[in-house]
Amino acid sequence: MASVTAEDIKSELDTFFIVFNDDTVDKMLEQCLCHRLKGDEIVCEWFAFSTSKNQLLLTLDNLDQFEHEILNKKKKSKGSSKGSLLNKTRDINSIQELIRAEEEEENLLDSYSTPAKGSQKRALTTPEHPQSKRGVARLASPSLMLSPASFSPSATPSQKYGMRGGRGEVVSSFGTVQGPRWTGKGQTSVRVEMLGGGDSSLISSYKYMFQRLRDVRDVLTEKIEELGEELRSHFNIEEFSPVSLPVQDSITVLGQVCCDSNGKLNAQSVLLEAGQEQGGRQVPVDVSELKEFSLFPGQVVVMDGINSSGEKFVATKVYEGIPLPFYCPSEVKQEMDEVSEPVMVMMACGPYTPSESLTYDPLIDLITIINKDRPDVCILFGPFVDSKHEQIEKNQVTETFQSIFKRCVDSIVEGTKGSGCRLVFVPSQRDVNHHYIYPQPPFNLTNLSKDDTARVTLASDPCTLLIGNVTFGLTSTDILFHMGAEEISSGTGTERFSRIMKHMLTQRSYYPLYPPAEEVNMDYEKFQQFSQMNLTPDILIVPSELRYFIKDVIGCVCVNPGRLTKGQVGGTYGRLLVQPNPVLVDGKRVSPCIAGQVVKI
Repeated sequence: MASVTAEDIKSELDTFFIVFNDDTVDKMLEQCLCHRLKGDEIVCEWFAFSTSKNQLLLTLDNLDQFEHEILNKKKKSKGSSKGSLLNKTRDINSIQELIRAEEEEENLLDSYSTPAKGSQKRALTTPEHPQSKRGVARLASPSLMLSPASFSPSATPSQKYGMRGGRGEVVSSFGTVQGPRWTGKGQTSVRVEMLGGGDSSLISSYKYMFQRLRDVRDVLTEKIEELGEELRSHFNIEEFSPVSLPVQDSITVLGQVCCDSNGKLNAQSVLLEAGQEQGGRQVPVDVSELKEFSLFPGQVVVMDGINSSGEKFVATKVYEGIPLPFYCPSEVKQEMDEVSEPVMVMMACGPYTPSESLTYDPLIDLITIINKDRPDVCILFGPFVDSKHEQIEKNQVTETFQSIFKRCVDSIVEGTKGSGCRLVFVPSQRDVNHHYIYPQPPFNLTNLSKDDTARVTLASDPCTLLIGNVTFGLTSTDILFHMGAEEISSGTGTERFSRIMKHMLTQRSYYPLYPPAEEVNMDYEKFQQFSQMNLTPDILIVPSELRYFIKDVIGCVCVNPGRLTKGQVGGTYGRLLVQPNPVLVDGKRVSPCIAGQVVKI
């Protein structure tokens, strides 16, 4: 079939005096490609459809209706006629017709997807000309596997994403800005493993949504007591007094910050809820005497102050939280000269499609960058099939969510095989095909080959990862956004992102907020086991809707790489150069992060 051009369609529309614009012509051109129609055929079909609908105007919405009511039905009838052709006696002519039909379908896919390296046409296999093993091993192009027509009949490439500016622009930097070469070696020998070794129970079958309020209380009480004991021993506090005890002298109390209502926390609504050993009561807190403070619901704090009446605690001092120690491997290199080659770690967070189209062009661009830069490790956060995408919400897809997810992951694994980089997949609660619970179990990919299984790490959300001897804290839940909406502060002199990161490290939790945001379904039994930090990570990665950044917070390099797409336009991804073995200079720890950047896709 000869290719249809926009000029052909415009000429036919002028014949019938039909008013059009460039957008409607582009839409009709796309429909010609999808439904294998000529320019005159689609215009005649539209004229008949418009006449039957009282001279319907040519608009994008009306073209969608036309495709749904007319073109899709014609496609089905063509499919049934093709099926009848298959049932006929297969003489040489009918076989040639089938081959030509398949070749046309292949050409259609090639023209509709982004250009891929090498030919993607299917080789004809016969007993006289068997398919070579080399041909069998040839990888499928990610652009074909993620073709927009694959998932939704109305999928069109995003024009705003395609016309984005600033590709490859560095928007945030950390560490050595001049000098580092942002290419890795694709070292499959880099050691990547989960730290803690407790993920087996998240992989195994268990029930959630069956927790009792008493169990939730026990988890929160234990958290208060554990952090309180650490602070008591660090600041040499003799004992904690009951928060509701009426005394005239200054006392030291322990408790959890909460709000006196369902609204947002403010300086007048702060309550301190004591642990069971201190009476378990809630008492209002007056923070007007504090020179500086930063508080959020769920924060475990130790305060000095006076409660003369037993009804209100006037705080005069808030003790600063204490982070956990960093990871210390058994063998520590002492000299800078002994360090090994840096490891390049790339990270990106979904969604991997623009908001108005279910096309994975941003993901295909990311795979191209991975193959070009050859990072040693690539950490990919969900969502891979975004539950907040308009076409997913309206169920305007032609495949199951699991099928779309499988094809997406297969494209990443197969498309990056040549780079040799290690892949880490972290799920998100916005992944429509996965369990909607926090902490979230890792993906279950049963179809990976033996070689791919060795290259792919399936992580939970949250988790602590060990790359070489460097610890990475990972979470795909937008804790920055959730805590930023609840935290209050005064006189701290620091910006909000740094305060929130410091709270996470000193509260020793990947999600210290209580009660959690409405969109987070918390399983507190697993939360106690898998969402607490066992150490302070060297690098903490917290993707968020909020602005990207890379910064050092009390010795931990915190990274928000942003999301790969922001609405209809391209977003950002992150990359780090890390020293895989720890270095001590004059007996002191040196951050393993040499340099970091956030880059526009």
